[in-house]
Amino acid sequence: MTTNVLLLRSPSEDGGPDKYEEAFRAQRYRAVSVPVLETVHKNLDKLAEVLRRRGTLQDGSARYSGVIVTSGRACEAWQAMVQTLSNDHDTSITDVQGSSWSTVPFYVVGAATAAALSAIRTAHPTSPYVPHDIRGGAESGTAEKLAKFILSDLPKAPASEDRTLLYLTGDKNRDTLPKILGEGGLELESLQVYATQGSSRFEDDLKATLGETPPEDAGRWWIVHFAPSAANTVSPTLGKYFDIPSAADVSSVGRRARIACIGPTTATFLHDELHVEVAVVAEKPTPEALSEGIVAWDRAQQW
Repeated sequence: MTTNVLLLRSPSEDGGPDKYEEAFRAQRYRAVSVPVLETVHKNLDKLAEVLRRRGTLQDGSARYSGVIVTSGRACEAWQAMVQTLSNDHDTSITDVQGSSWSTVPFYVVGAATAAALSAIRTAHPTSPYVPHDIRGGAESGTAEKLAKFILSDLPKAPASEDRTLLYLTGDKNRDTLPKILGEGGLELESLQVYATQGSSRFEDDLKATLGETPPEDAGRWWIVHFAPSAANTVSPTLGKYFDIPSAADVSSVGRRARIACIGPTTATFLHDELHVEVAVVAEKPTPEALSEGIVAWDRAQQW
C-alpha cells in the first residue's frame, strides 16, 4: 500500500520539479501539494494614482528616491496597474507628463523579484510606468541586507532629491527594513498592495486530490503543516475528510491521517491551540529532513 502525503503549501512555481514532492517520491511515497492560502490585491486605485505621478511625490515637491519591492506579489500588483493604465484612454485622468519611472531606482529582495520587475519592462517597453533601474536582487536576499544596501547606495543620488522611498507592502510585514532605514535618516511612504488569506478553493482542491487517489491507497495519509496561521485556517475542513489524531481522538470518516510539521513553532501551535497530536517534526526545514522523518516514523511505528 502506497502512503499518501498531503503537503499544505503551494507547489513550486519555478517551472521545475517541486522539491518537497520529489523528496517523497524518492522514498516511494505519493505526495501532492494543495495551496492553503491565496493572495488578493489591495488599494489598486491608490497604486494607480501613484503610477500616474510618474515618480513624483504627492505634493509635487520632489521625486521618490526609490521604490522598495520585497515580493513577487507586489510586482504583480504593479504589473496589473501598468496594464490598466496602458489601456486607459480617459483624458480626464490627471497624469504627470514629461517624466517617467525609468529614472527612479527600484530596490528589490532576491533575484526572483528582480526578474519579475524586469518582465514588466519587457512586456511594456514603451510605457512610462515601468521600472528600468532595478537594484539589489541576488546580493540583497533578505530585508536586512536590502536595507543596508539601500543606505550604501543612496548617497550616490543627487543631494537635491528628497530622501523618501515608496515601500510596497503586504498585510504581514516585519519591522526590520523600516527600522534600519529610519535609523539611517530615510523616510518611507508605505502602501499595502496585497494581502494573504485562506484559499477560497481549498476544499474543492482537497476533494479533487482525494478523488484522484487510487482506492487501494486511499486509507493512509500524512498531513504536513508549514505554518500556524495556515493550520488554523484549514483544520475545520481537514476534520471533515480525515481522522485527525487528537486529545479527543474521534474516528469517523475512515481516512486515517498522521500529522507532521516543518518546524517546532507550527508543531507547538497544533498541540497547544488545536489539540492535535503531532507525530513528526522535521529536524531541519528542508524537504529531505521532512521526508526522512516521516519514513523513520513509519518504519518504527504501526498505523
